[in-house]
Amino acid sequence: MEKEPLPTDDDKTEVNGYTGEESQQASSEPPARAGWNSKIEYFLAQVGFSVGLGNVWRFPYLCHQNGGGAFLLLYVMLMLVVGIPLFFLELAAGQAIRQGSIGVWRYISPRLAGIGYSSCVVCFFVALYYNVILAWSLFYLGNSFQHPLPWNQCPEQGNLTVKECEKSSPTSYFWYRKALNITDSIDDTGSFNPYIVCCLLAAWTIVCLGMFKGIKTSVKVMYFSSIFPYVVLICFLVRGLMLDGALEGISFMFYPKLEIWADLQVWRQAATQVFFALGLGFGSIIAYSSYNPKNNNCHRDAFTVSAINFLTSVLATLVVFAVLGFRAKGKVMECVVRNMNELSEQFHSGHVDENLMPNFNYSIPSSVHVQRYRAWFKEHGNNVPGNLTDCDLEQEMQKGVEGTGLAFIAFTEAMSLLPGSPFWSALFFLMLLNLGLSTMFGTMEGILAPLTDRFKTLANNKTKLTIFSCIIGFLIGLLFTQRCGNYFVMMFDDYSATLPLIIVVVFETFSVSWLYGADRFLDDIEAMLGWRPSVVYKYLWKYVCLLSMLGLLGATTIRMFIKRPTYMAWNQAMASEEHLPYPGWALAVLALLIIIAMMPVPVALVHAVLKETTKKISRDTENGEYSMVSTDDKCDTPVTEMTEVEQRSRTFASFS
Repeated sequence: MEKEPLPTDDDKTEVNGYTGEESQQASSEPPARAGWNSKIEYFLAQVGFSVGLGNVWRFPYLCHQNGGGAFLLLYVMLMLVVGIPLFFLELAAGQAIRQGSIGVWRYISPRLAGIGYSSCVVCFFVALYYNVILAWSLFYLGNSFQHPLPWNQCPEQGNLTVKECEKSSPTSYFWYRKALNITDSIDDTGSFNPYIVCCLLAAWTIVCLGMFKGIKTSVKVMYFSSIFPYVVLICFLVRGLMLDGALEGISFMFYPKLEIWADLQVWRQAATQVFFALGLGFGSIIAYSSYNPKNNNCHRDAFTVSAINFLTSVLATLVVFAVLGFRAKGKVMECVVRNMNELSEQFHSGHVDENLMPNFNYSIPSSVHVQRYRAWFKEHGNNVPGNLTDCDLEQEMQKGVEGTGLAFIAFTEAMSLLPGSPFWSALFFLMLLNLGLSTMFGTMEGILAPLTDRFKTLANNKTKLTIFSCIIGFLIGLLFTQRCGNYFVMMFDDYSATLPLIIVVVFETFSVSWLYGADRFLDDIEAMLGWRPSVVYKYLWKYVCLLSMLGLLGATTIRMFIKRPTYMAWNQAMASEEHLPYPGWALAVLALLIIIAMMPVPVALVHAVLKETTKKISRDTENGEYSMVSTDDKCDTPVTEMTEVEQRSRTFASFS
């Protein structure tokens, strides 16, 4: 059966190539929606969605842990051969069909509609925990308007310093005890944290107000939320480069370790970061591009947005390691001074031979160079009695530089050392809030746009749907405001989106390149843009991207089965973090989340097959009620002239 044609520019009245309203389509099509007012708005939306918290606290950690400059080269290579082609695929599909994720895959084939529904489910899971991070940022932002900062020093009970804080650090204590009031394990749920509940309500309220009238209101907020983080990052970079230890931090960051390429784990992490950095599989890319005019150069957009995303990650990495280098240098100098003082005491008490003493001037410990101390310690440190330690700058930089540990522990500690620390703290958490908001708008659009495209009732009540979605998100999000809520955030972040999103992109790539046909898809893009993209995309989609995604899926799955999933817990008695295995019930929840996210794919497939079978049986039954009548009368039926609408339908009916 021939499908309906692709929407054409004739179906839409445009002003200046971007703004306009689509005419009412056939009954099977969703109501039309307005487009972007300008290309700038579209770029702000796409960049705002793809550039998020992961660029600030995930990419720098991966780059540092996996070979520095060598990881950058690997990341760029995977971005070019996997990330950009898949990004281009989603942009082209959304722009050609002008539907959300459900409508796009349903238009290609009703059997593929489940891919879009799975994208919506994953977006919902991500929105649930992502907004909790915004709530944490709001909490820290509110506490930043104090001098000194509340995490600058340990609190006292009576005349004694709180032991938990004394054993760890003021920033760790404030994060785990004041902000989260965390339990020792995920099994101990604890009560709700009233401060975080209020902040979560505020975060969902901001998101709801930003999405109230769809992209027309969210894009107004994005003018600030997408641009402001770059202003802050540049300010931090300029200030960071002026700090002692900044250059050491950056040099450690970019020092290439090419031998790391032999580790498959590094390839898996680089591919995963490319995958999530661009926001593939969420449906948000498709939703945003569906508001574009048909002749928009989505090929150029794919390269531009990807380049901005990568450069933002590099900029954030420079900022992070300039500031962390300053923090680490301070810690290491404290270590050197402490060791030199102890060495002097040991020497004056006659416990250390004079031949073991360093040949540099140690009478002023604060003037001792770290490298000279380490060279001495490596040669004589083990022969000196006492508790002397090696003061390693790189080891110090590795402490707490991943995920929430970077933003709420390591970075806050570094900022507390800066002059005017409340100002820099407020600026940093306002930046995190804006990064999270622009990503949240894209995530919510990945939920709302497909549903309103698919169901007319929801399209006619989009404002109510937006409010209802935010209310449901807040109520379910209360799970993460319990004292054990941070452990659930880690569980959702590590597992609820990873496997389902990879599977979604595998289905997308396979559907376009094999079921629909890569050549036909390139034909459609040629008809849309007026020129044909390189044939290289055909082979990238059919083989390189698909095999890479399958390899990533297999590696992630095997790793989960070989190594029992763990989470980082806070031990109050020891005042330190420890890895704990997820209990059985938590693993069951993980499995259930993955199953729920992927269930729409087989359900939609079975539903479409049954529907087709039912129609076929109905047609056969109807035909059986009539008998063929033979006649000798010859009736010549003239060929009916094809109407203009039919001609256009035949011409543009590509997705059949």
